[in-house]
Amino acid sequence: MSFFPGNDPDAGDAAAADLIEQLIIPRTSDIGGFEVRRALPTAKRRLVGPFIFFDRMGPARLEAGAALDVRPHPHIGLSTVTYLFDGDIKHRDSLGTELVIRPGDVNLMTAGRGIVHSERTPENLRGGPLSLSGLQTWLALPSDREEIDPAFHHTGAPALPTFDEAGASGRVVIGSFLGLKAPVPTFSGTLYVDLRLDANARFPFPAGEEERAAYILTGRVTIAGDTFTENQLLVFRPGDPITLAAGPEGCHLMLFGGDAMEGKRYIWWNFVSSSQERIEQAKQEWKTGRFDIVPGDEEEFIPLPSG
Repeated sequence: MSFFPGNDPDAGDAAAADLIEQLIIPRTSDIGGFEVRRALPTAKRRLVGPFIFFDRMGPARLEAGAALDVRPHPHIGLSTVTYLFDGDIKHRDSLGTELVIRPGDVNLMTAGRGIVHSERTPENLRGGPLSLSGLQTWLALPSDREEIDPAFHHTGAPALPTFDEAGASGRVVIGSFLGLKAPVPTFSGTLYVDLRLDANARFPFPAGEEERAAYILTGRVTIAGDTFTENQLLVFRPGDPITLAAGPEGCHLMLFGGDAMEGKRYIWWNFVSSSQERIEQAKQEWKTGRFDIVPGDEEEFIPLPSG
């Protein structure tokens, strides 16, 4: 999912409520009948905490014979996070990892100095109709960790802490929330929470993180008298406590954020770095075949984009 060639989205107009720093309307790309909405990065907002990339995949129903086939491609300077609501994806990488991620699991792949991976529909699911829905996000690494050895960490859904109280239920995907801590490793302060609110429920989003945002997956949310709808990204002002009020149909959101990065990050294609020169180096390394191959998926790859 990290190669969907959608353009950066346009940022929304000035915030409708005093508590909203930015409202971002993702730009939608259709990739062979599969919709992807890219909310980060934008020209006006590059990061929320360490989150430098936020893609909403689907929900989609692929016709019989169609499949997800994201060929091997490289990354540097970031961790990718794949989190699904529906469907299965087979992950392979140049470390030799090969596994299927299922709804509620977390795949955290840390590129560091360089990794290559592919994401495809599992062989046993090909041939019939497929459903797929989820998120892929990228976490920028602190500048002193950008060149660490690549690593892969899979956390199954049962290992993630859950909560269910007062009309709010969900799962802590990364970081700590409501006294619960996810076992997924982090390199800087990071929060990622899958939250569902019952009809008309109210839920406080405390100002514990330096930067915070919410992506509305389904339903409507009212904040300080203003109502926001699905597939909108709300970036909140630092330090302000927020109360999320669900509409009569309830809502599903992802809360995310964390510590602000200590400096500027450059992003080009699948590469993230605090150094523009390092990105240029990575371009040449991919172009000249100096990245590692993906065992079991050696026949194809995504060429370096032109321009």
